[in-house]
Amino acid sequence: MTYPRLIADVGGTNARFALCIDNRVQNELEVQAADYPTLTDAVEYYLRETAPQQRPVEAAFAIAAALNGDHIHLTNSAWQFSVSDVCRELKLKRLIVVNDFTALAMSIRHLQDDELLRVGGLQPEPNKPMAVLGPGTGLGVSGLIPTGTDWIPLEGEGGHTSWSPANEREADVLKQLWNDYQHVSTERVLSGMGLVNLYVALSALNGKPAQSFAPADITAHALNASDSVCAEAVQMFCGILGSAAGNLVLTLGAKGGVYIAGGIVPRLGEYFLRSPFRERFENKGRYKSYLATVPAYVMTAKRPAFTGLVHAFTSAGPRIEVVN
Repeated sequence: MTYPRLIADVGGTNARFALCIDNRVQNELEVQAADYPTLTDAVEYYLRETAPQQRPVEAAFAIAAALNGDHIHLTNSAWQFSVSDVCRELKLKRLIVVNDFTALAMSIRHLQDDELLRVGGLQPEPNKPMAVLGPGTGLGVSGLIPTGTDWIPLEGEGGHTSWSPANEREADVLKQLWNDYQHVSTERVLSGMGLVNLYVALSALNGKPAQSFAPADITAHALNASDSVCAEAVQMFCGILGSAAGNLVLTLGAKGGVYIAGGIVPRLGEYFLRSPFRERFENKGRYKSYLATVPAYVMTAKRPAFTGLVHAFTSAGPRIEVVN
């Protein structure tokens, strides 16, 4: 390969770009999506800034959206685009678009030990499905399924399943959220927005006025124990994530492990190890022993989606692909 390939991880808040040269990721740059009218504008800015000697003619994008055809509208962003139009506008010969968590699923077999933090369980069983989920701007869900000779990543929208509380306190929170949402999806409580939703609902239940906290404020107050409602919100967040992860493992038969991605959990560090996550993960009645052996990992790699996108050019899986 004598030319660079363009890779991009496009979320609801940020878009991250890089070049892939001989399977090595170089020239990374992150931009705020709101600063650019369109995805093409952001890409052109990146290419001008990195000034490669030869303009990429192939690209792979991971997009935080459902892929229902050529036209894509990001779930938590104003950006929308036609895959074929973007391919033509950027003068690409080939453009691959995958769901962002499909890209993460493609990455997990290629991550190094120091890019994963294990949270309980034993060693993963070989040649068994793996589960992936992660709260960030939204909640992404995917998996990686063995076929005998290869691995196929899944594309789904599991973040929009209905949230089911696991105790009376969570049921009270759900009742609060019904005041604002007709359908309370899992993403409404497991995401940056979800963390704020939990904090606001718990403030109301505690009879305290909610402050105008961003997700980072809530986690900061929880980590330094400076606000009791923030602390309860983050504890509840971790517990709900444990329940959701356990549900996903049971659904996929993911004895190969569950991998936690997204921008929130890795920032919790050691706090997450002491949280209710693991207890709630295993709390599945008759299947407690089944889940007790399944390892959970926090993906601490800086850009795991890039790792998956590097392999998107040569691997199979759900995607939209345009070739000119």
